[in-house]
Amino acid sequence: MEFDFNLPGLGRPKSSRPERVAEAIHQELSILLQQKVRDSRLNGVCVSKVQMSPDLKRAKVYYSLLEGSSASAARKGLERARGFFRSHIAKIMNLRYTPDLVFFFR
Repeated sequence: MEFDFNLPGLGRPKSSRPERVAEAIHQELSILLQQKVRDSRLNGVCVSKVQMSPDLKRAKVYYSLLEGSSASAARKGLERARGFFRSHIAKIMNLRYTPDLVFFFR
């Protein structure tokens, strides 16, 4: 008699490491933008999605803006704060490589 324990809905949900890392980076960036960043150009920026490359060396960060925010100013602010974001991620997360952050307006 054989038993199949791989029934749908049972056990841990399938989640790949890039998805878990992307979710953690999404949370960290959201917290940083709300609490730590003092650049006024980033006041209306909201991180909407993060996608990791399979090797975890690159993170595509998709962001949106609240009304009244300038897209070009926000992009410049994000580029300026990229090093701050990366250093914070390196301190908080246990990764071999700190991913390069690439920002995309959504």
